[in-house]
Amino acid sequence: MQGRIAGLDLLRGLAIGLVLLRHAWPGTFGSAGIVGVVAFFALSGYLITGILLADLAKRGRVDFVRFFRNRAIRLFPPLLLVLAAIALVTLTVDPLGQRDGLARALLIGLTYTGNLPIELGSSAIDHLWTLATEEQFYLVWPLLLTLAVRRRRPGFVVLAVVAALLLVLTITLVGAAPDVQEVYRYPASWSLALVIGAAARIWSDRVVGWMPVSHAARALVGGVAVATLLALSFLPGGKYEATSYLILGPFVALVTVVLIHVWRDWGELPTPALRPLLALGTISYAAYLWNYPIVLWLGAVLGRSAAAGWLPLAGIVATIAAATVSWWLVEVPSRRWRRRLDARAATAQVQGRVTSPVG
Repeated sequence: MQGRIAGLDLLRGLAIGLVLLRHAWPGTFGSAGIVGVVAFFALSGYLITGILLADLAKRGRVDFVRFFRNRAIRLFPPLLLVLAAIALVTLTVDPLGQRDGLARALLIGLTYTGNLPIELGSSAIDHLWTLATEEQFYLVWPLLLTLAVRRRRPGFVVLAVVAALLLVLTITLVGAAPDVQEVYRYPASWSLALVIGAAARIWSDRVVGWMPVSHAARALVGGVAVATLLALSFLPGGKYEATSYLILGPFVALVTVVLIHVWRDWGELPTPALRPLLALGTISYAAYLWNYPIVLWLGAVLGRSAAAGWLPLAGIVATIAAATVSWWLVEVPSRRWRRRLDARAATAQVQGRVTSPVG
């Protein structure tokens, strides 16, 4: 697809790969899910802030209608497909025995409220808290960024947001102690990663200035960053440790920022060996949506059978298959539609300037 950056798709592939490993072998990859999700958040904060800054530079304001329309076109169709599958499986087979909570689960999934301290109705939507956290953040962040740019005080705004998130996170951790896993999906638990990614985009020139210039040195930095993320994925504890929220999450976001600045100029792959990771990154959103319910369904149906030993690999294969279908069936057409809408709006804007009276 045009407009995609190979290096950033590699990062997406790495992030979703870690999530798949965590769901497949949770005993081995204790913190891989956290590392993968935080990497996604940091990348999202970086990219979305770049879009908003470009809007502010071009128009002097954020086109909120266009911004939220494009996000809805990008995110909603694949989500609808997964929720439809959850409804179909639950109404017919109901492998999780949660049919009574289906309506509630669908409502929570559709309204992006899966990160609130409420009963979800179905464990098949447990993972949708990440979507809720992102969308709630982007309801507020464009306004704050506009204020920061107009007042020329981005540092103050970023620090204020960080301080507020740290305060809320600390209060929720103290309130939940000693069972801190309760706060795993709460809004403030991992939002610092979004802010760190956003800050990296705001001060991108400074970050670039800290990076080595030579290709060899940049490759070394990128290799160390990848090795760090992989090593952190083996840490036990994960969501059960307060340090995961206060230390591991922000640190992973910072390492991800380094990778973004090393890989963002990779318009093409440095080696064909990375093509599988690139392909996985391309379908990463759909893979994230499908993986958790597929793992739960397979576990419920085959968990006690002779095929149980193949469940981890079966879950990964089924996820990639479902995500690939979703990509071609839903995401590719929706992206084309979004580009047509953008082109139509740009044409109308130009025609409006040409035909408008002067004076």
